[in-house]
Amino acid sequence: MDLTQFLPEKFKKIPCHMDYEGQKRAEQLFQVIIVLFGVVGFIWGYICQQFSQTMYILLAGFALSCILTLPPWPMFRRKPLQWQKARPEPAEDSGKDSTSSSSQSSQKSKKKK
Repeated sequence: MDLTQFLPEKFKKIPCHMDYEGQKRAEQLFQVIIVLFGVVGFIWGYICQQFSQTMYILLAGFALSCILTLPPWPMFRRKPLQWQKARPEPAEDSGKDSTSSSSQSSQKSKKKK
């Protein structure tokens, strides 16, 4: 059962994908924000001598990084992949099978030697 059939049309039109370059940028941004807030939180917690201050600042950095990196913002969808068109499947020959073609190729390689 597909639950998207119950969504209104305006929600179905919201893009929910991110290209590979966008994923890379989002991961780097996430890591930079977490490290930056972690360092600032550690320093502030050390100055205040309260570990809870460190955790609050780190939690704020985590929330900010989630808001900035989890939704597929347009800045993460700038370089979509250009897929190749599908090749048509070759028509199968009913008279030949794979064993006869492999035996013929092995006979040809023996003749060359």
